[in-house]
Amino acid sequence: MLPNFELEQAIVQEMRDWSSHALQKINPNYNNLPACPYARAAWEQDKVGFCFKYSKDWQDLYTLVSQWDDSKDVVILIDFCPLPIDEMDSYLNMLNDMISEGIFINKDMFLMGFHPDDEDNDFLDDEDFESATSTSDVSYAMIFLQRLTKLQEASDALRVKGYYDNCEEYYDSSQLYENRRFLYRRLKDAEKGQEDDARWSG
Repeated sequence: MLPNFELEQAIVQEMRDWSSHALQKINPNYNNLPACPYARAAWEQDKVGFCFKYSKDWQDLYTLVSQWDDSKDVVILIDFCPLPIDEMDSYLNMLNDMISEGIFINKDMFLMGFHPDDEDNDFLDDEDFESATSTSDVSYAMIFLQRLTKLQEASDALRVKGYYDNCEEYYDSSQLYENRRFLYRRLKDAEKGQEDDARWSG
């Protein structure tokens, strides 16, 4: 295995290469939109950050959520010691609920995990992807941290454009969308309640 610094740099480059190959190209499965229409701008504007987790301790993730400063649009936590896939999914769902309830003060955050044991997404055109920096001997999970409001409002805009029309039955994107939208509505309702309280107290 590469030394930590070289490994981290290789993973960042591999992510950039994969994004360019699979996420940024027009994809007919997403109504002729890129799989991630916002990826190119995020990379070009240096809005993608990385954090690397080498132990089972979750403090780095908690710190990222609590001290989010909007210098990045997305931070990808690379987890070299991931939980089993079902446990990781359950844990991230629990954390999203805790964030929504204000446990971390900052409620406007959302975590989305990708596990090495996830099923392949056949809607992505990445079968022939090869990175110049191979990390094939290293297994890791990824946790994406983003603003819930920005993520959900961007997703709503894509839904209007038919982005999800072809893929909902395939990998239950509808359930993911609705779960995230529930947390978004909870956040917005809480903000409205605070505004109403401030108006009455004023």
